[in-house]
Amino acid sequence: MGPGDKTMKDDGCYRVLTEAKGCVRTIILNRPRQLNALSYQMISKLLKLFLAYEVDPEVKLLIMKGEGRAFCAGGDVSAVVKSVVKDHWSHGANFFRNEFVLNYIISTYSKPQVSILNGIVMGGGAGVSIHGRFRVATETSVFAMPETALGLFPDIGASYFLSRLPGNFGEYVGLTGVRLDGAEMLACGLATHFVPSTRLSLLEESFIQKAPSDPEAISAVINKFSELPSLKQTSAYNRLDIIDRCFCKGTVEEIICELELEARSCSDEWIKGAIQSLKKASPSSLKISLRSIREGRSQGVGQCLIREYRMVSHILRGEISKDFFEGCRAILVDKDKNPKWEPSKLELVSEEMISKYFAPVDDPEWEELSFPRLRRGTGRSKL
Repeated sequence: MGPGDKTMKDDGCYRVLTEAKGCVRTIILNRPRQLNALSYQMISKLLKLFLAYEVDPEVKLLIMKGEGRAFCAGGDVSAVVKSVVKDHWSHGANFFRNEFVLNYIISTYSKPQVSILNGIVMGGGAGVSIHGRFRVATETSVFAMPETALGLFPDIGASYFLSRLPGNFGEYVGLTGVRLDGAEMLACGLATHFVPSTRLSLLEESFIQKAPSDPEAISAVINKFSELPSLKQTSAYNRLDIIDRCFCKGTVEEIICELELEARSCSDEWIKGAIQSLKKASPSSLKISLRSIREGRSQGVGQCLIREYRMVSHILRGEISKDFFEGCRAILVDKDKNPKWEPSKLELVSEEMISKYFAPVDDPEWEELSFPRLRRGTGRSKL
């Protein structure tokens, strides 16, 4: 086949597919029954692809999309928990190490990446897209960082991009796990463009025909198919003033208290939903998530990922709290949606406990997260 021919390869049992046309490479997450949840093998394959494309002079533009009704619903945390329970916590740490390295490579990549965020975009799915230069939402997009309901925290460098959303919208999104639609993603900056799903195939064809490689040309191509959607009247983003007033508070307890005060004079459903979500989430997760996002405001993406790797390593060890394992049991395995958190209340989670998550792991086998130096291109380093 010549360089202009389409090639479809089996990458990791068809879990990651690649399509080559001219100077454009399309990466397709192909695990639709699992909503394209990222397995260890998929992350490893993506790492290899990004590193290979970086040094390939024939590759000028990357497109990433998902097969089916999801872009990517996150990392396969059920498999992570099984590997930790069956073997050792370091097996889970290896999963997150590779995932975070991939996130960093994407954030510093020298070649433009266009992510087609059609359908569900959660957790790890955000990690392989939001760090890229172009993020195209549609009317079917559903974004969320639901980690606090699982006993985890918004990871994959989320403390970097959530902390840079307008006002305190990032704290609202990260702590409550609220779902955002495509219009909200565009409004807050998680998406760079909004293209109706019926026009996505035309957009991809235009990329192939025009083969743009510089950001302005790529943006011009997307703009031809873009629309400016209106926010729903009930969107919480319309009440950013209330969100800022509540989520600027110094502690989770104060945030909930302020929300409850607002609820007395405002009957908006999003406030009720936020209070309910915060009271159902893991108290430990809420507190470390708030501190993580706040620290992220003054850190580069690399620093955020290094800190988040410390945090997730402590969570996998289960010495401070076992909430992550309990959350996965209740939400993903038994599906009784009734996790028994320990500590069970916010006031029982001390500052000393929170600080332990942010310290290096006291284990001779453990190493801080580090990143490879890409052989070509200076990238867009945010470290």
